[in-house]
Amino acid sequence: MKLHYKSFAIIFAAAGLAMISSNQASAQQYTKYVDPFIGTGGHGHTYPGATVPFSLVQLSPDNGKNGWDWVSGYHISADSIAGFSHMHLSGTGIGDWLDIAIMPLIQPINQKDFDTRVKFSHDNEKASPGYYEVKLENGIQAKLTSTERVGLHNYSFPNNAKPTIRLDLGHAYNWDRPMETEIKILNDSTAIGKRYSYGWANQQHIYFAIRFNKPFNSYLLNGNKTNEKQVTQINNSRQGPINAVNAQFIFQPTEQVDLKVALSTTSAEKAIEALNEIPNWNFNQVKSNAENQWEKELGKIKVESTDETLKKIFYTALYHTAVSPTLYSDKDGEYKNYKGEIHKMNNAGQRYTLFSLWDTFRALKPLLTITQSERYTDMMNSMLAFYDENGLLPVWDLSTFETNTMTGYHAVPVLADAVLKDIPGIDQEKAFKAMLASANQKIREVPDYIEYGYVPQDVNGGSVTSTLEYAFDDYCISLVAKKLGKKKEYEEYTKRAKNYIHLFDPNSGFMRAKLKNGKFVEPFDPFYSEHEFSKSQYIEGNAWQHSFFVPHDVRGLAKLFPKKDGLDKMLDTLFTAPSFMTGENQSPDASGFIGQYAHGNEPSHHIAYMYSYLGKPWKTQEKVRAIIDSMYHERPDGYAGNEDAGQMSAWAVWSMMGLYPASPVNGEYVFGSPALDKSDITMPNGKIFSIIAKNNSKKNIYIKSITLNGKPYKNTYITHKNMLKGGTLEFQMSDVPNQKFGTQKKSLPTSMEN
Repeated sequence: MKLHYKSFAIIFAAAGLAMISSNQASAQQYTKYVDPFIGTGGHGHTYPGATVPFSLVQLSPDNGKNGWDWVSGYHISADSIAGFSHMHLSGTGIGDWLDIAIMPLIQPINQKDFDTRVKFSHDNEKASPGYYEVKLENGIQAKLTSTERVGLHNYSFPNNAKPTIRLDLGHAYNWDRPMETEIKILNDSTAIGKRYSYGWANQQHIYFAIRFNKPFNSYLLNGNKTNEKQVTQINNSRQGPINAVNAQFIFQPTEQVDLKVALSTTSAEKAIEALNEIPNWNFNQVKSNAENQWEKELGKIKVESTDETLKKIFYTALYHTAVSPTLYSDKDGEYKNYKGEIHKMNNAGQRYTLFSLWDTFRALKPLLTITQSERYTDMMNSMLAFYDENGLLPVWDLSTFETNTMTGYHAVPVLADAVLKDIPGIDQEKAFKAMLASANQKIREVPDYIEYGYVPQDVNGGSVTSTLEYAFDDYCISLVAKKLGKKKEYEEYTKRAKNYIHLFDPNSGFMRAKLKNGKFVEPFDPFYSEHEFSKSQYIEGNAWQHSFFVPHDVRGLAKLFPKKDGLDKMLDTLFTAPSFMTGENQSPDASGFIGQYAHGNEPSHHIAYMYSYLGKPWKTQEKVRAIIDSMYHERPDGYAGNEDAGQMSAWAVWSMMGLYPASPVNGEYVFGSPALDKSDITMPNGKIFSIIAKNNSKKNIYIKSITLNGKPYKNTYITHKNMLKGGTLEFQMSDVPNQKFGTQKKSLPTSMEN
């Protein structure tokens, strides 16, 4: 663009305006890279609706369908919307929640139950962080935004409409079933109530308060007219699933109706108090506040790249890492757990739920130790509150209920990582006691694991996966025991951490299921997958994906191979083996194949980084960049599998920057191949740690050399402790692997077998 000289005054004025514009742009430069529709296609299982970071409310459209690809309520393939509900699961493999559904209608319908679905086109749909908008085929325009505990709806109606807002407490899909529901009309603009439900999480309690910006003319309860001059209450409750209550609020012909829906897990009265999070009816202001919260969140990692698509993938991933765990308590820290007990968090803390620990212990939770300095203590204390209430740490906590989904006791590595990093506000002795309780529980095949040194297949299936994951969790306990000076426990759990050895088959190079009699299960087929957990030897996969889960002792695993380079060659073969599975009931979770590496499910996520433990980091660099390029895309099916509550995205966030917590407990981050040119990470203490990739390109995927603060750096990893100091890590990239770098023993990441 050419500039024409006018005068110094004009130039200075223009420069001043440019500075103002630049400052305004810098305040809104991250949310524009987020596309909430990424993950809503394929099997990503995300939702596109309005939410703010880690909030109780996730206000999003539901298509009105059951099925695996509708566990979040929404899938990009659908063309109808049945309602806008306030609680959603992001990226999970099981469906629940979708509580407190609102649906605008053209006119009231004098029926209790009817199909509320209305067609729409994705051309008339928009979403951005904290905001969702759609125009339905019946002419109704819906705009949604939210705060932590309140959803704000704006509905515009066509001229011929008799505006009606339907509140449906029977709105239920997949595993969810309402058990007890209640609606109480307080006045001509306010209603309260509750919804108790049973599903993946049993005995869920959610209370709500709805307030409209104008009085409704009349209303229907369960499709019936009532005396609207009276305070009216309707409820349904009995043992077993019910045909739950609903209400239709009918307004005078008007262009627009706004409403707020506040949630509480404690009481309807607390929900009324929560309405104060939005003190007025300025929709654009609430939307702007939500966007500003996301700007602050996304701005914790500032990245640079000439590839705009890569930045969209990165910031959408970073967005998805800040969706869960979700807030569960009221503003004062009070909450009601699934047992109906009222509790309050200590020290003005908040209770969180939705801990998908089998997925997120690997990369999400280590990332949150960096990005969530204001919330992480409360998240850890939420797990300890679960322990106080139930006697064990959570496995998969949903609405404070133990769903007991997946293997391992992976609250242990999460808490251990927090203790080892000295996250403030955590009672370390109590955390250690809780870890020991999980490691010695009387369920989940743990007694057999302790007795045999492995989980026998003829106890309840899952022999390999359970054994390897318990061994890693025990390693985490050993590190905390060492830190706290517990010599006896340190020795005991160091020994238990080696239990993976019992399942290694030196003849095949695979980890294999064993029976109580000590014999391997026959016949053996490494490609065989069985999805039913009680029959499966490898949970959600096969021997190829699960045999490498020894992140704490990669070099110890390597020593088990008869030949010196056996593990190295086994890894090579993994990435080149045929991409198929055998079996009549294969797990759909194993997806995103490169050879037999399956990036669409979590057990594979650390594998590419294992080469660096063997002194061959150039192979890690090559594989990591291939995964980044092939498994993440700027489209609805942009994830290779379930997004899994932030884990799939956390892998991308770490790996695109150039590092990864391959053993997610010891505070070491192993180098991969940075896809971004620069990443400025704001550490919890406020210092900036910068990662720069010089000469970076699609071809230049290999690390030629590294400097840290201008000095040569020989290690193939960096520690959390070093990053807290701030500084600059600079990679010189090349299209030729440097097979001399990272080969020295002292430069390798930590392994038990050093």
